[in-house]
This record gives sequence, C-alpha cells and structure tokens, in this order.
Amino acid sequence: MPRTLGLIGSGMIGSSLARLAVAAGLEVILSNSRAPETLADLAADLGGRVKTATPAEAAHAADLVVAAIPLKAYHRLPAEALAGKTVLDTANYYPERDGHLPELDTGTLTSSALLQRHLASSQVVKAFNTITPHQLLSLARPTNAPDRSALPIAGDNPAAKAEAAQLLNTLGYDTVDIGPLTESWRVEPNTPAYIRPYLGDIPPMNVEDFLSWTRRSPGLTVPTAQLRKLIETAARRPAGEARLPSND
Repeated sequence: MPRTLGLIGSGMIGSSLARLAVAAGLEVILSNSRAPETLADLAADLGGRVKTATPAEAAHAADLVVAAIPLKAYHRLPAEALAGKTVLDTANYYPERDGHLPELDTGTLTSSALLQRHLASSQVVKAFNTITPHQLLSLARPTNAPDRSALPIAGDNPAAKAEAAQLLNTLGYDTVDIGPLTESWRVEPNTPAYIRPYLGDIPPMNVEDFLSWTRRSPGLTVPTAQLRKLIETAARRPAGEARLPSND
C-alpha cells in the first residue's frame, strides 16, 4: 500500500480523494496549478497528515500520484518529475470545456492514451473518472462490506494497475479491470458505466444545478457484477459528442 499519495489538482475530485486517503491513514501531498499557499485552508481542514507543494514536488515525494485535472491541462503535468511513477488519471474529455482534440474525436486515441504519450516514462492508469466527487465520499465502504461499490480501471502496465487496485481497496472500493488504455473508452462519457449508475435518475438541470444536486444525493451502490455488465454493454460513440452532465 502506498504510504504517501500525491495529488496534482486539488479541486472537487482531488479533495474527495484526499479526505478518503487521510481517513485511511495515508500521508497526502496536495498541489495545484497556482501555488501551495492557496491550499492552506484545505490542508488545515484535512489535518496533520497533509502537506502542500508544487506539482513537481508532489510528484517527486509521493509513492503514488493522482492527476485530478481537466484534460485540457494535461500538457502541464511535470513529465520529468513523474518519470517512473504510477499516475492515476481521473480526466474525462468534454470538448465544450477542453476544446476539440482531433485524435480523440476520431477515436485514434483515448484521453488516457493521450496522457500516457505525454508521460512516456510513467505508467498511466485510468481511475476515479466515472463517479462524482460527493458520491466518491458517500459510497466508500470497508473491505467485504455487503454494500461495497466497484470502480473501473484501465492501464497498460499490470504492476501499475495492481497499485491502483490496492489504492482503491484502501479508499473503500472494489476494482473492475477493463484492460489496456485502448479500452478505456468503455468508461468514458456517454457509456453505461459513467456516473449515472452511482446516482440513479438525474432530474433535468443545468451543470451548476447538477453539481449541487449530487451533494444532496447519497448515491447508489454499484457492485462488481453490475459494473462488469454495464462495461460489457458499452458501444463506442464519437468522443467529440460528449457533453458536461446535465439534462437540458
């Protein structure tokens, strides 16, 4: 089990992961695109196991790193500092936010394969991209709990995927391995395993109201067998059609 978890990006998903990691007894290093001092309040709220740093510092110091950033910022990740590290990629491709990326629109690459190309000396694992921040917290359960949920991972390196699965277990989730990064489209936006299983029926609303609504929803358990079935039914659609969650 990693002793120190580095977070590059400390927004909603990053903060939720930090809370789960602290609760599990891990040391946490927070970083973002601004400066370590901008994370002082969050670090103080999370407690003594948390430090703040620059992304490069977090990459060097951590046993395992999570890149919890919008896809459009992938090129800012410190490739040299992350060399040799397992990097968990939480990003999803939304052209309305990230701008259109031709290789993703045509299906030449998945978003995680794009990140792997940038981090050529790291081992990228797709993880934590199918669940909203509040549900990531509310659905976490101890090992062997009857209502434990599963989350999918994808990656090209078996050892790196084992690290990722171990972290998921530590934070409160079972794992479904869907294969290499070329298969990560199966859990991207527009697929059956993405977000809705953990939320249920989503009322019509805009993006801002959706995020507020998720904070009031306890979420739904998605056990391993159910997640496997959802992944198996996935049909690939153009990634460029993805829209931010809403029912407008």
